[in-house]
Amino acid sequence: MPSLADTTAFLAHLRRQGASTAPGMGSPAGAKKLVGTDFEPNPGALRMLVHIPSGLQRQAPLVVVLHGCTQTGAGYADAAGWLTLADRHGFALLAPEQTAQNNSNRCFNWFEPKNTTRGQGEVASIKAMVDRMIRDHGVDPRRVFVTGLSAGGAMTAALLATYPEVFAAGAIIAGLPYGVADSLQSALSAMYTGGPHSAADLGDRVRRAGAGEGPAPRVTIWHGDADATVKVSNATESEKQWTSVHRLPAEPNQTEQIGRRTRSVWLSPQTGEVVMESNRIAGLGHGAPLSTAGADGLGSATAFMLEAGVSSSLEIARFWGLAPPQADAPEVRPQTADDPKRKVGLMDQVMASVADHVSPEVRAIIAKALKAAGLGR
Repeated sequence: MPSLADTTAFLAHLRRQGASTAPGMGSPAGAKKLVGTDFEPNPGALRMLVHIPSGLQRQAPLVVVLHGCTQTGAGYADAAGWLTLADRHGFALLAPEQTAQNNSNRCFNWFEPKNTTRGQGEVASIKAMVDRMIRDHGVDPRRVFVTGLSAGGAMTAALLATYPEVFAAGAIIAGLPYGVADSLQSALSAMYTGGPHSAADLGDRVRRAGAGEGPAPRVTIWHGDADATVKVSNATESEKQWTSVHRLPAEPNQTEQIGRRTRSVWLSPQTGEVVMESNRIAGLGHGAPLSTAGADGLGSATAFMLEAGVSSSLEIARFWGLAPPQADAPEVRPQTADDPKRKVGLMDQVMASVADHVSPEVRAIIAKALKAAGLGR
């Protein structure tokens, strides 16, 4: 567990690294699209920022975006590209915002039971914001989604756990599982170590939190494998938590390599629907993956908002069905252990992982061994 000196140094590092994100992260024009709104009850003393695209249809979806430490709600919504996506695809946007009075680094207090227990604190405030959006703007209560980065990612997990009947799906970016900390000290320990916990224990924490309300939300997890702030092992712990909640096997049905991104998917045994996915970005540090270049560029790179050649926001919107799928995206289907496509995919992944580290001669030996084992063509 980190010492008090480690804790102090880490918090100072967060303030220095995130100084450029507040308050002007993202474009001023984008930030102006969000409007402050009063709501009640507000036991967590949060701010409510809202963006309603022009001509929003009744029964439109609602996306809740939760910023990370040192960030602002408006800045994160803009820099991550969510404001652009809301205008492009016609959904309402809600950006809860933490205050310095609640947390000096403006982190959501995802590790405090008083803020992550159903009916209490910050999670109850965000639930009240969602209720107001439904009343005021007629958004579809069956299509409410939540995503967040870092502390916002951990708070996303808390909302999915405590209010499963409210959220159809969520996206945890560089975050942590629900219930792995109950103080600042234990939160830092969890960030540094990332477990390990048993899947059953992690799943039980979610099952107890939601008081048996509603079906388990669909979940997508995003994490950089070079994250030194929230170790990537926390993504593994999140996978264990949500496979347990959904009563899925530990191993995914399919894994594919897409550039720097390794995507694993789990399918519902009953419907064949993708109910969970996990995305690891090779070489990415602590932040939200962005793709800002070209005609389809989205968002803006700054502290904790990292160019990665893939837009996590766009891919999350696709996972939720809010944006059209990529035209050449492969079909995801159940696969058995002896499925030829699964075998070829495994060989491709192994060869890609060693391509930069071993000589062509050694790669040829590895490929030969995989073929001999029936894992390639």
